[in-house]
Amino acid sequence: MMDQSKEIKRVKKPSWLRVKLPIGESYRKVRSLVDEHKLHTICQSGSCPNMGECWGEGTATFMILGNICTRSCGFCAVQTGRPEAVDEFEPGRVANSIKLMGVKHAVITSVDRDDLKDGGAAIWVQTVKAIRAQSPNTTMETLIPDFAGKWENLQQIIDVAPEMVSHNLETVRRLTKQVRIQAKYDRSLELLFRLKKGGVRTKSGVMLGLGESVEEVLETIQDLANVHVDVLTLGQYLQPTAKHLPVMEFVTPDQFQYYKEFALNLGFKYVESGPLVRSSYHAEKHLF
Repeated sequence: MMDQSKEIKRVKKPSWLRVKLPIGESYRKVRSLVDEHKLHTICQSGSCPNMGECWGEGTATFMILGNICTRSCGFCAVQTGRPEAVDEFEPGRVANSIKLMGVKHAVITSVDRDDLKDGGAAIWVQTVKAIRAQSPNTTMETLIPDFAGKWENLQQIIDVAPEMVSHNLETVRRLTKQVRIQAKYDRSLELLFRLKKGGVRTKSGVMLGLGESVEEVLETIQDLANVHVDVLTLGQYLQPTAKHLPVMEFVTPDQFQYYKEFALNLGFKYVESGPLVRSSYHAEKHLF
């Protein structure tokens, strides 16, 4: 296993994984706002390859509840440890920045806060309400954690009714324990099912290239279809640091297209599938 990992890490990234460097006035404006208002974005913390493109268009995915996660997923670049105390002023700062930026569709995500009794649900609700108060015409996608299966906390998200609620399955069933150490495959599926029962538009994402088989990917897509997920995103896993899980395969654009067609035939309303796709990529297009 270790020898294979070292060999794969020496393989040059294919041409389809080239990304544009973050440049331009719009990018600098977004960067300035994020720094000035002390905001955390998953764009930075998650080392997203699309940061240059998205910020260059004046959009960003904001991360609430701090930038230290209580979980230690094998794929994620967000820092793990003991989080700081909840910042009660964070919802207002996020809402104010979204207003200043003139964002038409905002994506909000968070670290996992298993240290909190409500998993951070109260701050989630306050953030959605603050954004609506300051930018009533802005639509929202909330990319939420699993709240450790405490469904009363999930209900708070359902009650505040964002236009789209996302929760990423991230990988296939067999690899879940390795990739999402504290998460559970079936718990995530149940969360998505409960969202749908609550009348919410749902979305989920899966990373490829971690050692899954084609059959496992198709099974995962089918599992998401079975809980009536509306929007699916499929993207290439990229190893953020040497301490994270290695890339086992670079999936070709043709293979991503095959998965997209398979998913659309199952009834998904929208599918983003490609090497550089991330869960919030082109998020404004996922409303219908």
